Amino acid sequence: MKYQLLNLICCPVCKAEFNLSSASEVDGEVESGILSCGGCGRTYPVIRSVPRFVPIESDAASFGFQWNQFSKTQLDSHTGLPLSRERFFLLTGWAPEDLSGKTVLDVGCGAGRFAEIALSCGAEVTAVDYSIAVDACRENLYPDQRLNVVQADIYHLPFKPETFDYVYCFGVLQHTPDVKRAFVALSRPLKSGGRLAVDLYAKHLLTFLWPKYWLRPLTRRMHPEALHSLVVRMVPWLLPISVCLGRVPVVGRKLRYLIPVANYEGILPLTPEQSREWAILDTFDMLSPAHDQPQTCATLRAWFEESGMTQIEVFRRGLVIGRGVKSAARTEHDRR
Repeated sequence: MKYQLLNLICCPVCKAEFNLSSASEVDGEVESGILSCGGCGRTYPVIRSVPRFVPIESDAASFGFQWNQFSKTQLDSHTGLPLSRERFFLLTGWAPEDLSGKTVLDVGCGAGRFAEIALSCGAEVTAVDYSIAVDACRENLYPDQRLNVVQADIYHLPFKPETFDYVYCFGVLQHTPDVKRAFVALSRPLKSGGRLAVDLYAKHLLTFLWPKYWLRPLTRRMHPEALHSLVVRMVPWLLPISVCLGRVPVVGRKLRYLIPVANYEGILPLTPEQSREWAILDTFDMLSPAHDQPQTCATLRAWFEESGMTQIEVFRRGLVIGRGVKSAARTEHDRR
């Protein structure tokens, strides 16, 4: 934890400032210590350089397992391909030069695939996750001096109001118990005039015909290691079937969804080995979450409007993508 993070964080319960005690340093960073709230007196540990505002073994165990097991799979620096970079700028609509010198909050950072992109643009990035994925993120991107990593709950983000110029949240909201409440929480630490970008799985008539929704009532109850072992055994059999179905003229792109395996043939320029690795990662990802709640464009637009955002853009590009700018009126509301 960088010492300057103390200027950004506050108690997630009462919003008072923290005092740091019992600090142990490594290379000028806080490796361990205790954050004590000056208001309500609650305390939170810093463990392995990460402030922990939820139990280190949180309820999001499958995601923590996933991103530590596949810590580098989706990093552009690992694949040698600009896949995360292209997706980041497609989802946000921002330009690289917009982020230089700006404060950016990555909510649901996973192993840091998008934080890596924001850092490469010169941003000061705070990466947050509910799970121990934060450890993979920090390991992947350390020792960048413009990065801080925090383990926290999206419903109780431990940041002062009007802290960040940009906030993004990708691949997360649909996996929360209360999607609207999670969305609303994202605007609170955003500055007036700051920009927010999110994505969600799209809800449509065929959504719940996908096999993942039939299987998940069983697979989400499995221990992450057992499910991972099952997926590793399944993928070599299921992926070739999905690929063959995907090559059927006209209807192939739809037919391949009948097979419960992630298949990126014709979508991403992956090598065979990368295709297998991504298939294992994303098949595990689609079978393990406790919650999966797709949304419509109309619903997401309504949430942006209710949150007082301006310059709203909501559209489908496979996912439902939403962007907006925080208004001054909303900033006043958050202060109260």
